[in-house]
Amino acid sequence: MKKIRKICCIGAGYVGGPTMAVIADKCPHLEINVVDINKNRIKAWNDNDLSKLPIFEPGLEEIIKKRRNQNLFFSTQVEDQIKNADMIFISVNTPTKTHGIGAGFASDLRWIESCARQIAKYAEGHTIIVEKSTLPVRTAEKIKSILDLSLKGNKPKNANLQFSVLSNPEFLAEGTAIDDLINPDRILIGGDDMEAIKLLEDIYSNWIDKNKILKTNIWSSELSKLIANAFLAQRISSINSVSALCEKTGANVIEVSRAIGMDSRIGNKFLNAGPGFGGSCFKKDILNLIYICEFYGLKEVAKYWKSVLDINYWQQNRISSLIIDKLFGTISGKKISIFGFAFKSNTNDTRESPAINICKNFLNEGCELLIYDPKVNEKEIASELGKNEKNVDPNIGNWHKFYTIEDSVKNADAIVILTEWEEFKNIKWDLISELMRKPAWVFDTRNICKKEEITKSDINFWQVGISDKES
Repeated sequence: MKKIRKICCIGAGYVGGPTMAVIADKCPHLEINVVDINKNRIKAWNDNDLSKLPIFEPGLEEIIKKRRNQNLFFSTQVEDQIKNADMIFISVNTPTKTHGIGAGFASDLRWIESCARQIAKYAEGHTIIVEKSTLPVRTAEKIKSILDLSLKGNKPKNANLQFSVLSNPEFLAEGTAIDDLINPDRILIGGDDMEAIKLLEDIYSNWIDKNKILKTNIWSSELSKLIANAFLAQRISSINSVSALCEKTGANVIEVSRAIGMDSRIGNKFLNAGPGFGGSCFKKDILNLIYICEFYGLKEVAKYWKSVLDINYWQQNRISSLIIDKLFGTISGKKISIFGFAFKSNTNDTRESPAINICKNFLNEGCELLIYDPKVNEKEIASELGKNEKNVDPNIGNWHKFYTIEDSVKNADAIVILTEWEEFKNIKWDLISELMRKPAWVFDTRNICKKEEITKSDINFWQVGISDKES
């Protein structure tokens, strides 16, 4: 049986980087090469200052420090590393299409196809290709077609050249990705080449119990990733819809969540009310699922999953409108301090963050945003909200990035907590109150603050899913 000695991962992003770091740490006998055409990203992965890694993920720095340049390497040498690899992981971006058939729903597979063509051109010997990116069902079939056609159309220089394609989707949550990789709920491997499956299984078996490694056909593996994310997003939209009902009826969404979460049939995960889900996967995967359902004529199924996205947008717009209403119906010329811009704590990822839509709603009302996030830099905020400039239109607001909580609240009319960073749970509200303009408000969209500590500091307080009478 073939032995795996060298692994190449194409794509040094949020999936490829951490995944290969953990494999390198758990399999020191393997040589891992992570490649990317983005020179700045690779430069950041190789920076001696580990705080400059392109991804913030708890536990990642320690592994990079231990394994980098030992058996873990980052480079732009895509062709060379494809040629040398026994196994190639594809971990490139698959954004939602913006043009053409399926625009706004289907995944853009141009980078996947590009990888397949590069592999077909430069690989040598028997090469195992592993889908790691989140992909629509039957993408592996397209990859295999490209590879097979390359073998038929051109007489290979290496007579032993052959390919096996596997699906091995990631189930990582940003902020806990390293722990998810070290202690996964399951590892899913889909394919029809039993030898290739066994070789990938053997890699994971270095630290994961084989009972957690599930083997399926390749189509089930690809679809399982989309469905897992769709189910998680659906739970978030469900509890957020309940949060609005709680505010109207006098119920407390925290107590409701705790009560239903104790039901063993339901469980307590993903039942925290908030400003909506974000990140790179949930919206993209549901859009992809909607597209697939419509393609196969399952219009009612597509409509059901679209409602999950509709509730997510509705919750963000509902919170925006509620805040404006509490601030006397207008925020034009007022200052609002934004606590947190990442889509969740313990990550610097802003993709599809609820903060983006809510901040845009505020800017369109003409306010000034004072933004503080401990890990998101000004460049990332600018990429989502536009440049930090005073707009020519006086009706459109502007924003500023701050590096301390104190600076971000000076003369602010309100604070809106949008990310559940740990430091927001331990704020000295009596000192913050002195810096704000009165009457001051705190809007806690994550339910992480203690009501008593805020209200005794002469600040008005609102929490998502809790009625005004209670809060």
